[in-house]
Amino acid sequence: MATNTTARGGCPAPFYQDTMFTNGGFVDGRLCQALNADTTCCLPCPMTDWAYPDSFNTMGIAAEWVAVVSSICCVFLLASWAFLPVEKTHRHYLSICLTTAVMFLNLGFVIPLAAKPEQCYDEITPNSMQTSSVCAASGAMLILGGWAGVLWVFLRSMSLHLQICWQVVVGRNFMWFSQAVGWGIPLLGIIIALVFSGVSFRFGATCHINHKNSLADLWIPLLVFAGMTIIIQFATFGYCIKVYLQSLADNSASTEGSNLPAYTNSIRTMTPKQAYRRVRRVIQLQWRGIAIVLIIITDVIFFSVIFVFQDNTVQAIKTDGNIASDWIACLVFQSGGDKNKCLDQARPLVVNMATVGAVLVLLAINGVWLLFLLGRWSMVTGWRDMIMTVPSRNKREFVSVDARLDDLKKDTRSYEMLSRDSGMKTMDDQSVTPSVVTPLSPTVKSSFRSPSVNRDYSFPASPASPTNHESGRRTPDYFGNTARYHAPARSFSSPRPPQTVTWDARETYARSKATPPYPEEDDTGYVNPLGMNRI
Repeated sequence: MATNTTARGGCPAPFYQDTMFTNGGFVDGRLCQALNADTTCCLPCPMTDWAYPDSFNTMGIAAEWVAVVSSICCVFLLASWAFLPVEKTHRHYLSICLTTAVMFLNLGFVIPLAAKPEQCYDEITPNSMQTSSVCAASGAMLILGGWAGVLWVFLRSMSLHLQICWQVVVGRNFMWFSQAVGWGIPLLGIIIALVFSGVSFRFGATCHINHKNSLADLWIPLLVFAGMTIIIQFATFGYCIKVYLQSLADNSASTEGSNLPAYTNSIRTMTPKQAYRRVRRVIQLQWRGIAIVLIIITDVIFFSVIFVFQDNTVQAIKTDGNIASDWIACLVFQSGGDKNKCLDQARPLVVNMATVGAVLVLLAINGVWLLFLLGRWSMVTGWRDMIMTVPSRNKREFVSVDARLDDLKKDTRSYEMLSRDSGMKTMDDQSVTPSVVTPLSPTVKSSFRSPSVNRDYSFPASPASPTNHESGRRTPDYFGNTARYHAPARSFSSPRPPQTVTWDARETYARSKATPPYPEEDDTGYVNPLGMNRI
């Protein structure tokens, strides 16, 4: 026992004396207690390896793989909204931004899984964001995803509340307000959290915010927005219940067969049944968003409460050694440093492993919920159609012109419109378009007689018109015969001779017939337009 104590700097196994190590890493993350005035003993890093069984690491890796699946779901949703038409996806900026926020949250679990970082700087000191870039990236993504997720579910619940309870049509102004709040506050929040608190390895392979100032710069603001979201959501539910109860008491016969208010310009004139139909319609369209709001808010509140409780317990052990005296005595005197024999004494000091696993899995699985609630089967069919149309488009680009002519000849309707002596152009500047026979092309000369004036109008034959003698068909002459107009006996629409109109030149200030011709008018009747304004 004495040899083991000397090897660890005067501390019993499994503890180490803090003076044997430098001040590198996150020094405040050490779990140490003063053995006497000159000796301070610290628990080996990481603390979770001594307070939980070995299956704790396996549970953490399982949660990280769940986050990988969740990230794939988010990528599928974002890609579908970006590349597929809107009728296939029904995309909305509230859904897009919420999915992006959940993607950031998942990256806080995926980055440690891919990088496999070292949690400890030395035997008793965990790494922080200053000593590990993986820690900085994972902690920043976790805080940013948590902030953005809470803000976007808050904005989504506010949008639904304005539409249902206040009949406000949210438009472009609310969209810009949402973008400013939904991304501005998370960016400000992550800067404040990293500057005044920082992140380190404290709870598994993912870095979390440190205890210093964490309540003021992260947990309390998150819980405030989460609380407001729940209040708004339950206020909306209360209004829906109120409208439903009023509709049950409404026996007005005038509203049973109508879904519209009495005056379409004022929604206040709606009867209770009409209001209930409108609210029911909105809920039918927005129930997926309501479910997403409740799920994410529950996850964030659950995680916040559990982590704050665990953080406060660790700080209490640092300040008061009597809280963990039974566990320390078991490790030093009863088990000889074997943690498995002292897990029963450590259980009151930490959060239950089943609860921790539930928190991690619920945070990591949000992307799957988004795909289940916001995804549509039309997205799958849209990707299938897009993939199938690319080979067919490339195939059509290499089809020869002769093959197109064969496809055209297979159609009987197009065959009747083709002439036998008409050809197709090949690639050496010959005729491409087949000659199309129309009723006007084969006419040689035709005329018709105007019903009002006894005058014939003749149409000369076109020299390029085919006669179709070689094909064995004769196109009928539609304009060869003269069409005469026969007016009915009692018709009032027959042409009449123009009536003679008499007028007095003195009343109109015009020249009389005895006045000589205008200077601008010659013998042929031509009038110079530039001389019309002359005096």
